[in-house]
Amino acid sequence: MTSAPRTPRPEDKFSFGLWTVGWTGADPFGAATRPALDPWEYAARLAELGAWGITFHDNDVFPFDADDATKRDRLGRLKAATDSAGLVIEMVTTNTFSHPVFKDGGLTSNDRSVRRFGLRKILDAVDVAIEMEASTFVMWGGREGAEYDGSKDLHSVFERYKEGLDTVAAYIKSTGADLRIALEPKPNEPRGDIFLPTVGHALALIAELEHGDIVGLNPEVGHEQMANLNYTHQLAQALWSGKLFHIDLNGQRGPKYDQDLVFGHGDLLSAFFTVDLLENGFAGNPDAPRYTGPRHFDYKPSRTEHLPGVWASAGANMSTYLLLAQKALAFRADPRVTEAMEYAGLLTLATPTLDAGETLEAFRTSDSDFDADRAGERDFGFVRLNQLAVEHLTS
Repeated sequence: MTSAPRTPRPEDKFSFGLWTVGWTGADPFGAATRPALDPWEYAARLAELGAWGITFHDNDVFPFDADDATKRDRLGRLKAATDSAGLVIEMVTTNTFSHPVFKDGGLTSNDRSVRRFGLRKILDAVDVAIEMEASTFVMWGGREGAEYDGSKDLHSVFERYKEGLDTVAAYIKSTGADLRIALEPKPNEPRGDIFLPTVGHALALIAELEHGDIVGLNPEVGHEQMANLNYTHQLAQALWSGKLFHIDLNGQRGPKYDQDLVFGHGDLLSAFFTVDLLENGFAGNPDAPRYTGPRHFDYKPSRTEHLPGVWASAGANMSTYLLLAQKALAFRADPRVTEAMEYAGLLTLATPTLDAGETLEAFRTSDSDFDADRAGERDFGFVRLNQLAVEHLTS
């Protein structure tokens, strides 16, 4: 029988967005099912549960139309509460999706005045992030998209996106702050088609930026799985590219609407291999990059729950992660798993295909005794390896 997970510790770097536990349950089909608390009340309760940090949108703390005095007062109260509770404000982001002004986007709206307003709002939020000593500024372009293919000059869309990102990145550099931007891809919802739908699309845009060195990724479980993609593979490519700046963990059941379930309450086997990668690194390549950032939960407590259920669901994210980490560690330490990896050839994949110094001419005339038919008969044993993961997961 699996032992209960240990209590969360600061070194776990578990963090929550205020919009997660702060979601009141209102959706397009129904009104709120629980009351809203002040931001600092959520922060204090998360600290009691064992969280290490929090994150927030600017308008999670103060209203869209707040004056400077209100902004200062509410930000100050939140910072005092997190400092008192020993919490880190590890990430700040901005809301460029709720107000009707952003119905056609913030950085890619057809209306130039809206783009200018949106960019100013983003820069103001960067100032908040710097003031709160956050290390990451996430940019989710939920309204940067379209429902109709003929509604956008798509070449100019990417020019304006590039212009906006480079402007924000250049501003961050000018301040000398140790702050990086993390783009958060999503394929659809709230727009019919969002312009950076996956990790690969975001990497392609980053490669075109003048200041792309401080722009990376914040992949989310549900967003990648909504596109029917493998989340662990997306994390791996971002890590390989040196661009995994932040992560969003939650649960999702296939390519449907964005469910934002508790982490592990969707595809549990995928969650296991995600935790295995995050905690144990790449199998067979100990020198490969490792993710050392926050384990951030971007979920929503079910609207069927009231406040006790909110705190229970927040704790469930951390408990599930710790249980999976425990099982992933046992999986890697199992001699049967090592044997299965060796049988599968997994541990040799890190060996370069070409020999050091080997010329293309020499390569093309080598291995004359290679028997493709015999090699085609090789058994890799991938099913056994996966079954061992299932055994550890269910034991």
